[in-house]
Amino acid sequence: MTELFYDVVVIGGGPAGMAAALAAREKGAKTLILERDVRLGGILNQCIHQGFGLHYFSQEMTGPEYAKRFSDAVAQTDIEVRLEAMALGLGEDRTVSVLSPSRGLEKIRAGAVVLAMGCRERTAGAIMLPGTRPAGIYTAGMAQKLCNVSGYLVGKEVVILGSGDIGLIMARRMTTEGAKVKLVLELMPYSSGLKRNIVQCLEDYDIPIKYSHTITRVVGSPRITGLYYAPVKDRKPILEQEQYVSCDALLLSVGLIPENDLLNGLDIEMSPVTGGATVDERRMTTIDGVFSCGNVLHVHDLVDNVSREAEIAGAAAADFAMGKLAERGKQYAVVAEGDVRYALPQRIHEGGVQKLFFRVGRVVKNCRLVVESGGKTLLSKKYMVLAPGEMGSVDIDASALEGDIKVRLEI
Repeated sequence: MTELFYDVVVIGGGPAGMAAALAAREKGAKTLILERDVRLGGILNQCIHQGFGLHYFSQEMTGPEYAKRFSDAVAQTDIEVRLEAMALGLGEDRTVSVLSPSRGLEKIRAGAVVLAMGCRERTAGAIMLPGTRPAGIYTAGMAQKLCNVSGYLVGKEVVILGSGDIGLIMARRMTTEGAKVKLVLELMPYSSGLKRNIVQCLEDYDIPIKYSHTITRVVGSPRITGLYYAPVKDRKPILEQEQYVSCDALLLSVGLIPENDLLNGLDIEMSPVTGGATVDERRMTTIDGVFSCGNVLHVHDLVDNVSREAEIAGAAAADFAMGKLAERGKQYAVVAEGDVRYALPQRIHEGGVQKLFFRVGRVVKNCRLVVESGGKTLLSKKYMVLAPGEMGSVDIDASALEGDIKVRLEI
């Protein structure tokens, strides 16, 4: 079996992987991208709607346009790209097992590894969707791919379960393709998507959304003909108020899961909240030389933030591989409290200004975000509203930390 060596191996060729690889190469690292698809770009290749690049490029563009900016930049370097290359395993010694049709099975040793595998959708089985199992039930991302890449309309009368951003965008897409989106159902009393998508994808098209509602059973054979739904209390359906709606397609937008199967069996600390690894401000995991970024670390709202985060990971990975990663001061834990669902990175070394990302667990209005270290207030910032669907970020001065960093809300 052939064994090769690269300074930095990036697993995943989506927006995170490409940005990380470019940052590593800029540092002078010999860099390899492993991508299991037939082209670079990841999920962006099927996201033909506008809304990408406003923060990173100061220009609004589609997903494929955003991806092409990065893939063109990669092509102008000596970064090696392996397409149709599936990473099968990762060792704590940073050895990657890779399988591809053109090269067979290979072992690749890396000075540093950047995890950039993205995330996957929860399926009907994952949420234990009740009722029959007919044709016509899709994840929102699969429906998006069938429509935007393959040119298929998955249904003419559509119901969407969940209000994640992909589901909201597909509500608009199905409508513009001539289908009737009859209803969007959301288990929670608020949307898990961006506010702008609620407005632009539902309200602008008069598509109704029912909060605190869920599906009680699906009916139809061999194809879905309709479903029953009901309001919920304490996340349990009130069956006495069950209603029926006919449809020939059901799209599921019920959450995303970081694609971390590659880490199974490794002694690496994972976050039970984000589903990704725990990292420091350089995005290094608890295994030295293994870095994580993008949606495999925590699910982002904006691809622009993915690219910025990946650049941090890629640059740090290159420095680690070439023995240039500077020593940091004492390390402190970042602890999310109360209505703050999580804060990232989960560890910060003393020194310099650090960007802290956070997400709340419910809609909170007229609140103040407080960041403390050892009883000392590092930051206090007022917000009119914070929602679970939108990730926030603040800069904190970590030059004089006095203890673990606590992130909480004052209401």
